[in-house]
Amino acid sequence: MTEEPTHRTVLKATEPEGRQELWTQRADAYRDATDQAMGDDLDLVVRWCTAAGETALDVATGGGHVARRLREAGMRVTTLDPAPGMRPDVIARAEDIPFADSSFDVTVTRIAPHHFTDIRAAVRELGRVARKAVVVEDTLYIDEAVEEAERLRDPTHVRSYTEADWREFLGEAGVEVRAVERFEKRRPVDVWLARTGCEGEEAQRVRARLADHIDGGDYVDVKLLLLGEVR
Repeated sequence: MTEEPTHRTVLKATEPEGRQELWTQRADAYRDATDQAMGDDLDLVVRWCTAAGETALDVATGGGHVARRLREAGMRVTTLDPAPGMRPDVIARAEDIPFADSSFDVTVTRIAPHHFTDIRAAVRELGRVARKAVVVEDTLYIDEAVEEAERLRDPTHVRSYTEADWREFLGEAGVEVRAVERFEKRRPVDVWLARTGCEGEEAQRVRARLADHIDGGDYVDVKLLLLGEVR
């Protein structure tokens, strides 16, 4: 049976304290991030989740945009994040989800897995606690120049992945991919850099590495969405 917290459940997170503090400092910026709060990609995430059932676990909830939309759609949602400042129901890493097997109809994580320190462990956990479906959205891997730029902008960036990578991770977790979609995402590069406090010489270096992906002042990347069925 799903645990429905009636108040904020605080667990000891194994995330390094520095990362927790950093993300807590960024919390308001991510709650206010327009490019994450709306979009056709988010609309599809909501459709996939609501079609899977009534209960959802939003893993690495961040600014809480997925949880907000799912609750508006009538789902019962539990949020999880390692950073207290993101105000999750449960403070824990994606790699260590503190729920029993098959606790939720669907687990979802959006624009967060590139921060996970152990991606395979995290995806196994997503599959373990889901009864029916796993929904993932994250930045599509392009090349190593983009990866270097992402890490310069945000040292907590671990890695983005290809569609083939994601199919492998989900398959290993006992989740069969049923649908894949891609969405181009744009946001003002200045706003995107400021969100993580990237400025000065470092910001110039990021811009240089992303020159081919900046269009009219916007940083343009691709979000990969996958819907998986738990086997």
